[in-house]
Amino acid sequence: MGLIKAALGAAGGVMGDQWKEYFYCDAIPESVLAVKGCKRFLDRVWNLAEMTTADKAVSEKNEPIIHKTIKKVTDDIDTLKMNTAIAALMTMVNEFYANGLTRGDFEKLLLMLSPFAPHMVEELWEQLGCAAEYGKMAMQMPWPEYDESKTVAAHTEMAVQVNGKLKGTVTVAMDSEQDAVVEAARQVEKIAKALDGMQIVKVIFVKNKLINLIVKPQ
Repeated sequence: MGLIKAALGAAGGVMGDQWKEYFYCDAIPESVLAVKGCKRFLDRVWNLAEMTTADKAVSEKNEPIIHKTIKKVTDDIDTLKMNTAIAALMTMVNEFYANGLTRGDFEKLLLMLSPFAPHMVEELWEQLGCAAEYGKMAMQMPWPEYDESKTVAAHTEMAVQVNGKLKGTVTVAMDSEQDAVVEAARQVEKIAKALDGMQIVKVIFVKNKLINLIVKPQ
């Protein structure tokens, strides 16, 4: 409820000291702080619009977190767990800031955020050109669906060390076996240079996280 009120406040120009009057009159300070926290989240969502590329497809990098979040938010709304639904959206926003995002990614976020911050979502929906393209408001669009198989990342980026020193990273299929990761690492130029003239005597392998190649001169 606080998130919806924060969105209404931002859309209607109710800011700063006016929050207390608009929401709770002389409400306790903790309530005001909660509203400010919600506004910070909505500000981050708003600012994502400036980072969005024109690509209408969901990006490969964000696909797992998007499908995972759709599943989580759908289940939480059905069971009236609104706080954890919003927490999942916050996590997805953090991922978008880390990975960058496409318009397709942003559309999914807006559709899930619509029940909680409808006024702001409709403004962003229109600015992105979605209202003109689809001929519908965000609230009129079908609820996004998730693919269970895509809720887990298909690939992972692993750190590659040589004698304990980081030499680079390699992207491999999730749950790749040690030999496959070693071979992939050999194809990375910087790592290949570090291995030139060296013999691998031991491999320390932490699946999906890192590989440390212990080497000595041949």
